[in-house]
Amino acid sequence: MKKWIAPAALAMACAVAPAAFAAADLDLARSKNCMACHSIGNKVVGPAFKDVARRYAGQPDIDKKLAEKIMKGGSGAWGVVSMPANPQVSPAEAQALAQWILTLK
Repeated sequence: MKKWIAPAALAMACAVAPAAFAAADLDLARSKNCMACHSIGNKVVGPAFKDVARRYAGQPDIDKKLAEKIMKGGSGAWGVVSMPANPQVSPAEAQALAQWILTLK
């Protein structure tokens, strides 16, 4: 038997999902120590996540490139301070973080 979902319940679930997604990935960023060098809106050691999202907006496959940079580290894209590798971040977590960062406005 198929279950029927009331339109109001479906609308509420769709409205809550983006907020839950954002909170979940902010929690992931905190748990993986990203917030030690980054913040959402201000440069710390590394660039603000919103600045990253603006710079790379609309570039094809940029989430995969950012995920790789999250895991392996990098240098030169944002100045002289290098981003260290993050071996504690799995490929799935890096992908989730990259996708979340790219949604920030």
